[in-house]
Amino acid sequence: MEAAAPEGAEPGSGGGSGAEEPVVSLAEVLAENEELEKEARAVLGGSDHERCSYSQGAVKRQALYACSTCTPPGAEPAGICLACSYECHGTHRLFELYTKRNFRCDCGNSKFKNLQCKLLPEKGKVNAGNKYNDNFYGLYCTCKRPYPDPEDEIPDEMIQCIVCEDWFHGRHLGAVPPESGDFHEMVCQACMKHCHFLWAYASQLAVPPLTKVNSLEDEGIVLKIEESEEQKKEIKKESGVEHQDTKEEKQTEQFNEPSTSSGSACPEVVTKSEEPVCKLKELQSKPFLKKDTATFWPSNWRSKLCTCEDCLKMYSDLEVQFLTDECDTVLAYENKGTSDQETERRDPLMDTLNSMNRVQQVELICEYNDLKTELTDYLRRFADEGTVVKREDIQHFFEEFQSRKRRRTNRMQYYCS
Repeated sequence: MEAAAPEGAEPGSGGGSGAEEPVVSLAEVLAENEELEKEARAVLGGSDHERCSYSQGAVKRQALYACSTCTPPGAEPAGICLACSYECHGTHRLFELYTKRNFRCDCGNSKFKNLQCKLLPEKGKVNAGNKYNDNFYGLYCTCKRPYPDPEDEIPDEMIQCIVCEDWFHGRHLGAVPPESGDFHEMVCQACMKHCHFLWAYASQLAVPPLTKVNSLEDEGIVLKIEESEEQKKEIKKESGVEHQDTKEEKQTEQFNEPSTSSGSACPEVVTKSEEPVCKLKELQSKPFLKKDTATFWPSNWRSKLCTCEDCLKMYSDLEVQFLTDECDTVLAYENKGTSDQETERRDPLMDTLNSMNRVQQVELICEYNDLKTELTDYLRRFADEGTVVKREDIQHFFEEFQSRKRRRTNRMQYYCS
């Protein structure tokens, strides 16, 4: 991300080099900050920041952290819940793991040699059901690098696989990811090999990746292109089945029909199918091509997976039963967290305003605007100097603010009418 010049700075000023420095307005800074806060509320809103989640067992999905201070490389990997990250590891170096499924908080168990959980001291020695990967040591992707990576100067987004829940650089997925708004979930290369049955669905449901055209690659231009005739012949050759137009069209209609599930409400997890025909077998009887790439999937694609008895057994054997559960998605978790916070959160300023008369409301709003302006100007100095804001700095600001407020009040004269 490019560094932004302070508000009001003249383009190209400060160095004499003639190069224009990017300038952003306070409105843009506030808008970006609001967006970051919105994302944080979505991720953290579904997790309890006051109570350790250990008593809930393996939580279906929650925000997790790994403590590099307590479990450095070479030690056993461990994950801690949101509340423990605040209460037990507030001064430690933490790796933010975003969210993980079916995980029980490890804080204070046998993996932590010199730390006892302050919220729930009595815990089992280990959580046998937890799954760990290199993320718990701050390493991601097939390249096993940290994020952000100080040695990586290539701008690239990180995408989480919904199966293994590792994070991957877009350029390390074997295919160029579609635009971020065109797909909702990704399955990495290794997990596509593990869940090989998904290739049959990919031909009907997956969002096609972008394809770089060699002559335009240097210019960074990416185009979507159709499959060539050679690719289509390769698909037929691999499947060994002739193309049947009528059945293919019927099948396409079946998989493209609108889903009955919504983004905010999750349907019940299907445990038994009422359909006599296996969707997967129908798809596997048609031409499809396996590739050594990740795949990208639209919203509600999980609802179109077959749930016959044979397929449910296959999901269980592969330990991917969650694929038929739309409440497992990160989007469903974020929507729930946002909804819960909107329901529970009350605006103290609005509550106070509603209890006042008109004159008091105007006075309070003016005081609030003064505080906001002065605090913004005060904090900007720290940003310009590249220094850290400490607790005593904030205390000093509010002491000075109250002192100025008292001086203004003492100078005012009051008259009785």
